[in-house]
Amino acid sequence: MGKVLLYGANGYTGELITRLSKGSSLELILAGRSEDKIKPLAEKHNLEYRVFSLADSERLDRVLKEVELVLHCAGPFSLTSRQMVEACFRTRKHYLDITGEIAVFETMAHLDQRAKDAGIMVMPGVGMDVVPSDCLAKHLSENLPSATNLTLAFYGLGRLSHGTQSTMMMNAGSGGAVRSNGRITRVPAAFKTMEIDFGEQRKLGVTIPWGDVSTAFYTTGIPNIEVYTIVPADTIRLMKFSRYLGWLIASKPIQKFIQPRIPPGGPTDSEREKGRVYMWGKVSDAEGNSYEARQKGPEGYTLTALTAINIAEKVLKGHFKSGFQTPAGCYGADLILEIEGVTRW
Repeated sequence: MGKVLLYGANGYTGELITRLSKGSSLELILAGRSEDKIKPLAEKHNLEYRVFSLADSERLDRVLKEVELVLHCAGPFSLTSRQMVEACFRTRKHYLDITGEIAVFETMAHLDQRAKDAGIMVMPGVGMDVVPSDCLAKHLSENLPSATNLTLAFYGLGRLSHGTQSTMMMNAGSGGAVRSNGRITRVPAAFKTMEIDFGEQRKLGVTIPWGDVSTAFYTTGIPNIEVYTIVPADTIRLMKFSRYLGWLIASKPIQKFIQPRIPPGGPTDSEREKGRVYMWGKVSDAEGNSYEARQKGPEGYTLTALTAINIAEKVLKGHFKSGFQTPAGCYGADLILEIEGVTRW
């Protein structure tokens, strides 16, 4: 099989993918902007490495000609994904990333025809965003094909990595988002709350602009979508407060102050091993019919690494569809059940 370029390999999730890919069929080339960070990681795992900036398009294209696909892990993806996917078009290489940003999903969806013309697959969101929730959405829609409304919720993300926190802070002034009548609609932060039964426990959830607001529409065709997560009551109050000062938090001077102060790293191996992610979803139609289901699986970053590795292996084996694709749209609702420790009921 061909090689995989793992760009952003020195980030928390990139390093985790590097470690957990041992024993898989992937042959990784690690890459990033800093030789001081990439070289030690590559030497530790006895892997090839390349060092370059995404702004260096000539160097980027030369490196892509060595591989079959890119697994892009250098966020925030709103700042980096377009440069990488354009290089994939130029060199006709498949593109995967681990984004959860709605704007990135929508941009990639509009590149569908270009990807088909290039004969490549463009699949953003091959991690916790959005593989497990996308598969749950697909499962729900298959059990109620007439569904017009989809509600998803998740719980148990635990401690967040530096990259996740950085992206969240950048988007602090953007508020929330839902899909209404087929269109993504901006709503205030913490737009709605509801109590959610995850099976083992009930929790108060709050709406967030999760990637499925974009992707679940392409996977299921359901026009009305909301996504909830579970956070402490104090956090919900802060989310509501951001309706008024989010613009200030997102301003360049404040971001310049905040971003360097975000702590590095993410959850420890022990925290990941103990962690679990719970999911719930429900669909309903205009006649009052409904169907709901639940999922449980490994901790979020572990899940991201495992699903990204799994999908990359499928692509290298020739199992892909050209164009813009969502995980469950391409591989079906049971894709997530291929990951050890995931159950659905």
